[in-house]
Amino acid sequence: MGDVIEGTPSGGINLYDPTIFENLKVAFENHIYDLDNIDEKITIINRVDRMDFAILSREFAIRFTLVNQPDVTAEIVLQASVKELAGEILEVPGENLGSTLSVRFIKTVQNPAIECQQIENTLNTIWETDIHLTQTLSFVHGQQASGYLNSIVMTFNSKINEKHMTDIADLLTHVLKSLEVLKNI
Repeated sequence: MGDVIEGTPSGGINLYDPTIFENLKVAFENHIYDLDNIDEKITIINRVDRMDFAILSREFAIRFTLVNQPDVTAEIVLQASVKELAGEILEVPGENLGSTLSVRFIKTVQNPAIECQQIENTLNTIWETDIHLTQTLSFVHGQQASGYLNSIVMTFNSKINEKHMTDIADLLTHVLKSLEVLKNI
């Protein structure tokens, strides 16, 4: 009759097998939307699901605040480059495949010399992990300065994959704790 193509029980090729990025994105969405809709601990204020066709990368970001606490925001950012996506799809052996995870907090500071050091010390105490922490201050020129906008980015030094899905709830607990502490600095 015809040649049978191996790959699925029916003999057809499995055309859709979610990537690590897709699986992690869905897991983060589920946890974060539960914190918003069921637990009512946070308010989601923005969501981005981007495919960059220029460099063939993926990015998912979801920004939120604690309920009734809009002064400090948190954003979970998940990224995968073409190398990770292609390596997984092409099943390249020996590759350390996964996605990059960052957590971004945004808040206003009045005295950067003191508050930025407090923020760094506090976040390093809460997270106790291998992270890279940067703080970038900005203000709008020509407007009366009511402080500096501080963008605090924590990037995890190791890639994450499906093995880390059980850690998402703990990670989000740390994010909520960080939001609580940052609002008081």
